[in-house]
Amino acid sequence: MTTPGAGRYTAFADDCILTRGALVDVALVAKAAAAGTKPVLVFNDETGAVVDLDLRGSTADVSARFVASADLKEGEGGPSPGNVTSDTRGRGRPRLGVVAREVTLLPRQWEWLALQPGGASQALRRLVDEARRSATGQDRMRMAREATYRFMSAIAGDLPGFEEATRALFAGGEPRFRELIQSWPADVRGYALELAKQAFSTKAA
Repeated sequence: MTTPGAGRYTAFADDCILTRGALVDVALVAKAAAAGTKPVLVFNDETGAVVDLDLRGSTADVSARFVASADLKEGEGGPSPGNVTSDTRGRGRPRLGVVAREVTLLPRQWEWLALQPGGASQALRRLVDEARRSATGQDRMRMAREATYRFMSAIAGDLPGFEEATRALFAGGEPRFRELIQSWPADVRGYALELAKQAFSTKAA
Protein backbone atom coordinates (compact mmCIF):
# COMPACT_ATOMS: atom_id res chain seq x y z
CA MET A 1 0.00 0.00 0.00
CA THR A 2 1.07 3.56 -0.57
CA THR A 3 1.75 5.86 2.33
CA PRO A 4 -1.22 8.00 3.35
CA GLY A 5 -0.85 11.62 2.43
CA ALA A 6 -2.70 14.85 1.83
CA GLY A 7 -5.06 14.77 -1.13
CA ARG A 8 -5.30 10.99 -1.29
CA TYR A 9 -8.25 8.77 -0.49
CA THR A 10 -8.93 5.06 -0.05
CA ALA A 11 -12.19 3.27 -0.85
CA PHE A 12 -13.12 0.08 0.96
CA ALA A 13 -15.76 -2.39 -0.21
CA ASP A 14 -16.63 -4.23 2.97
CA ASP A 15 -13.18 -5.07 4.43
CA CYS A 16 -11.17 -4.95 1.18
CA ILE A 17 -9.50 -1.98 -0.48
CA LEU A 18 -11.26 -1.14 -3.71
CA THR A 19 -9.00 1.65 -4.92
CA ARG A 20 -6.73 4.45 -3.76
CA GLY A 21 -5.77 7.79 -5.24
CA ALA A 22 -7.06 11.26 -5.99
CA LEU A 23 -10.63 12.02 -4.99
CA VAL A 24 -12.00 12.13 -8.54
CA ASP A 25 -10.53 8.72 -9.39
CA VAL A 26 -11.75 7.15 -6.16
CA ALA A 27 -15.21 8.67 -6.65
CA LEU A 28 -15.55 7.16 -10.12
CA VAL A 29 -14.61 3.70 -8.89
CA ALA A 30 -16.94 4.07 -5.89
CA LYS A 31 -19.80 5.02 -8.21
CA ALA A 32 -19.22 1.95 -10.36
CA ALA A 33 -19.16 -0.24 -7.26
CA ALA A 34 -22.15 1.42 -5.58
CA ALA A 35 -24.61 -0.86 -7.38
CA GLY A 36 -23.07 -3.93 -5.75
CA THR A 37 -24.12 -5.61 -2.55
CA LYS A 38 -21.10 -4.55 -0.49
CA PRO A 39 -21.14 -1.09 1.11
CA VAL A 40 -18.42 1.27 -0.08
CA LEU A 41 -16.68 3.57 2.41
CA VAL A 42 -14.19 6.22 1.30
CA PHE A 43 -11.56 7.43 3.78
CA ASN A 44 -9.35 10.49 3.79
CA ASP A 45 -5.79 9.12 4.00
CA GLU A 46 -4.66 12.05 6.13
CA THR A 47 -7.43 12.20 8.73
CA GLY A 48 -8.88 8.67 8.65
CA ALA A 49 -12.34 10.20 8.36
CA VAL A 50 -15.14 8.82 6.19
CA VAL A 51 -15.85 11.09 3.22
CA ASP A 52 -19.42 11.46 1.96
CA LEU A 53 -19.37 11.61 -1.83
CA ASP A 54 -22.06 12.98 -4.10
CA LEU A 55 -22.27 10.18 -6.68
CA ARG A 56 -25.53 11.28 -8.28
CA GLY A 57 -25.86 11.53 -12.04
CA SER A 58 -23.78 10.03 -14.79
CA THR A 59 -20.10 9.15 -14.70
CA ALA A 60 -19.43 12.40 -16.53
CA ASP A 61 -21.38 14.32 -13.87
CA VAL A 62 -19.36 12.75 -11.07
CA SER A 63 -16.08 13.35 -12.89
CA ALA A 64 -16.91 17.00 -13.53
CA ARG A 65 -18.01 17.51 -9.93
CA PHE A 66 -14.78 16.24 -8.38
CA VAL A 67 -12.45 17.68 -11.02
CA ALA A 68 -13.99 21.04 -10.11
CA SER A 69 -13.30 20.26 -6.45
CA ALA A 70 -9.65 19.49 -7.17
CA ASP A 71 -9.23 22.61 -9.30
CA LEU A 72 -10.70 25.01 -6.75
CA LYS A 73 -8.31 27.91 -6.27
CA GLU A 74 -7.57 29.31 -2.83
CA GLY A 75 -9.28 32.58 -2.11
CA GLU A 76 -12.68 31.70 -3.58
CA GLY A 77 -15.61 32.07 -1.26
CA GLY A 78 -13.89 33.92 1.60
CA PRO A 79 -15.88 34.77 4.72
CA SER A 80 -17.29 38.17 5.56
CA PRO A 81 -16.30 39.93 8.79
CA GLY A 82 -17.90 38.67 11.96
CA ASN A 83 -18.69 35.08 12.76
CA VAL A 84 -18.34 32.66 9.87
CA THR A 85 -21.44 30.52 10.05
CA SER A 86 -21.64 27.25 8.23
CA ASP A 87 -24.35 26.14 5.92
CA THR A 88 -25.72 22.72 6.86
CA ARG A 89 -23.63 20.21 5.00
CA GLY A 90 -25.89 17.56 3.56
CA ARG A 91 -24.84 14.06 2.66
CA GLY A 92 -22.61 14.02 -0.37
CA ARG A 93 -22.08 17.79 -0.59
CA PRO A 94 -18.30 18.37 -0.67
CA ARG A 95 -18.96 21.99 -1.77
CA LEU A 96 -15.90 22.10 -3.99
CA GLY A 97 -13.61 21.03 -1.19
CA VAL A 98 -14.38 23.98 1.09
CA VAL A 99 -16.17 23.31 4.38
CA ALA A 100 -17.71 26.32 6.13
CA ARG A 101 -17.83 26.23 9.92
CA GLU A 102 -18.26 28.81 12.63
CA VAL A 103 -15.19 30.80 13.60
CA THR A 104 -15.42 33.26 16.49
CA LEU A 105 -12.74 35.97 16.77
CA LEU A 106 -12.34 39.33 18.46
CA PRO A 107 -12.94 42.46 16.36
CA ARG A 108 -9.23 43.33 16.27
CA GLN A 109 -8.48 39.82 14.97
CA TRP A 110 -11.05 40.15 12.17
CA GLU A 111 -9.53 43.55 11.33
CA TRP A 112 -6.05 42.02 11.07
CA LEU A 113 -7.33 39.15 8.91
CA ALA A 114 -9.14 41.54 6.58
CA LEU A 115 -5.84 43.34 5.87
CA GLN A 116 -4.00 40.16 4.84
CA PRO A 117 -3.39 39.31 1.16
CA GLY A 118 -6.36 37.36 -0.17
CA GLY A 119 -8.59 38.29 2.72
CA ALA A 120 -9.59 36.47 5.90
CA SER A 121 -10.27 33.07 4.34
CA GLN A 122 -6.87 32.74 2.68
CA ALA A 123 -5.09 34.07 5.77
CA LEU A 124 -6.77 31.52 8.01
CA ARG A 125 -5.88 28.68 5.64
CA ARG A 126 -2.25 29.84 5.54
CA LEU A 127 -2.08 30.01 9.33
CA VAL A 128 -3.54 26.51 9.66
CA ASP A 129 -1.12 25.10 7.06
CA GLU A 130 1.85 26.77 8.77
CA ALA A 131 0.77 25.36 12.12
CA ARG A 132 0.48 21.89 10.62
CA ARG A 133 3.94 22.09 9.07
CA SER A 134 5.44 23.19 12.38
CA ALA A 135 3.58 20.58 14.41
CA THR A 136 5.65 19.01 17.16
CA GLY A 137 6.20 15.30 17.53
CA GLN A 138 3.50 15.22 20.19
CA ASP A 139 1.06 16.93 17.82
CA ARG A 140 1.78 14.44 15.04
CA MET A 141 1.41 11.53 17.43
CA ARG A 142 -1.95 12.81 18.66
CA MET A 143 -3.24 13.40 15.12
CA ALA A 144 -2.09 9.95 14.01
CA ARG A 145 -3.89 8.31 16.94
CA GLU A 146 -7.07 10.23 16.21
CA ALA A 147 -6.94 9.38 12.49
CA THR A 148 -6.40 5.70 13.26
CA TYR A 149 -9.26 5.71 15.75
CA ARG A 150 -11.64 7.33 13.24
CA PHE A 151 -10.89 4.63 10.69
CA MET A 152 -11.13 1.80 13.19
CA SER A 153 -14.43 3.08 14.56
CA ALA A 154 -15.94 3.27 11.09
CA ILE A 155 -14.92 -0.14 9.82
CA ALA A 156 -13.57 -2.32 12.63
CA GLY A 157 -15.97 -1.74 15.51
CA ASP A 158 -17.28 -5.31 15.32
CA LEU A 159 -13.89 -6.96 14.83
CA PRO A 160 -12.32 -8.98 17.68
CA GLY A 161 -10.09 -6.99 19.99
CA PHE A 162 -11.39 -3.61 18.86
CA GLU A 163 -11.82 -2.13 22.34
CA GLU A 164 -8.49 -3.46 23.55
CA ALA A 165 -6.74 -2.25 20.40
CA THR A 166 -8.21 1.21 20.92
CA ARG A 167 -6.86 1.31 24.46
CA ALA A 168 -3.44 0.16 23.28
CA LEU A 169 -3.46 2.81 20.54
CA PHE A 170 -4.04 5.69 22.96
CA ALA A 171 -1.75 4.20 25.61
CA GLY A 172 1.11 4.10 23.12
CA GLY A 173 1.45 0.32 23.29
CA GLU A 174 2.55 -0.47 19.75
CA PRO A 175 3.43 -4.19 20.25
CA ARG A 176 0.08 -4.81 21.95
CA PHE A 177 -1.77 -2.85 19.26
CA ARG A 178 -0.17 -4.90 16.49
CA GLU A 179 -0.92 -8.11 18.33
CA LEU A 180 -4.58 -7.27 18.81
CA ILE A 181 -5.26 -6.38 15.16
CA GLN A 182 -3.27 -9.28 13.74
CA SER A 183 -6.41 -11.34 13.07
CA TRP A 184 -8.20 -8.50 11.27
CA PRO A 185 -8.68 -8.63 7.47
CA ALA A 186 -5.39 -7.85 5.74
CA ASP A 187 -6.46 -4.56 4.13
CA VAL A 188 -8.09 -3.25 7.31
CA ARG A 189 -5.04 -4.17 9.36
CA GLY A 190 -2.63 -2.70 6.81
CA TYR A 191 -4.46 0.60 6.49
CA ALA A 192 -4.78 0.95 10.27
CA LEU A 193 -1.02 0.42 10.59
CA GLU A 194 -0.35 3.05 7.92
CA LEU A 195 -2.47 5.61 9.72
CA ALA A 196 -0.81 4.67 13.02
CA LYS A 197 2.71 5.07 11.65
CA GLN A 198 3.39 8.10 13.85
CA ALA A 199 0.99 7.17 16.64
CA PHE A 200 3.65 5.57 18.83
CA SER A 201 6.64 7.86 18.33
CA THR A 202 7.28 11.59 18.54
CA LYS A 203 9.96 11.36 15.86
CA ALA A 204 9.21 12.93 12.47
CA ALA A 205 8.44 10.50 9.64
